Amino acid sequence: MKTPPPVWLFDLDNTLHDAGGAAFAQITESMTVYMERELALTRAEAEHLRGRYWQRYGATLLGLVRHHGVKAAHFLHDTHALPGLEARLRSHPHDLAALGRLRGPKFILTNAPQAYAERVMAALGLGRYFDGVIGIEQMAMFGHLRPKPDARMLRTIAVRLKVPVHRCVLVEDTVGHQKSARRIGMRTVWMQRWLLDGIHGPEAGLALARRPVYVCARIRSLQALARWR
Repeated sequence: MKTPPPVWLFDLDNTLHDAGGAAFAQITESMTVYMERELALTRAEAEHLRGRYWQRYGATLLGLVRHHGVKAAHFLHDTHALPGLEARLRSHPHDLAALGRLRGPKFILTNAPQAYAERVMAALGLGRYFDGVIGIEQMAMFGHLRPKPDARMLRTIAVRLKVPVHRCVLVEDTVGHQKSARRIGMRTVWMQRWLLDGIHGPEAGLALARRPVYVCARIRSLQALARWR
């Protein structure tokens, strides 16, 4: 019997494009300004809290919802307006070709809002290579957001896609997200292409040359996926 192809779950930022210069600085600034305004914080307080919530919950938004009653939709809309985003995005023909050659259904799985993901995909010409986009708004369970790396959400995604978890391959730059995925039986690929200047945030200090046991493969190009199964 022919083995069915994998179901690919791709992160977006810093996995399919370099978000460092194109988006992250602007998003970070927008979040800081939002927290200053909505929570009546000084800039230093907002920056500290933003980083603390990201490290603790994997997403600043979760801390704001849990501890301050912030409405997720309001936060996401306000912080991801990003005027001029498209002009700063860059795609590479060899990446698009690699995606086109990859067997199996492909989905975007991002902790960013759906509208932002769709803007980025349209600007980079990624849309025709993917079968769907799963943004943070679709990661709600029992009325609460459960973004990556929540294992319950990852299982639910597999159920929604009607595939067993062992057929799913999570391709991510955030290696901590892969720990939960591997624990429930997904295969995991650590995209390091835009991490060569070092890892920041919750994973600071983790060596790029070292492969954690929960990472099945390390890659620095999408072309490498065609050689890995």
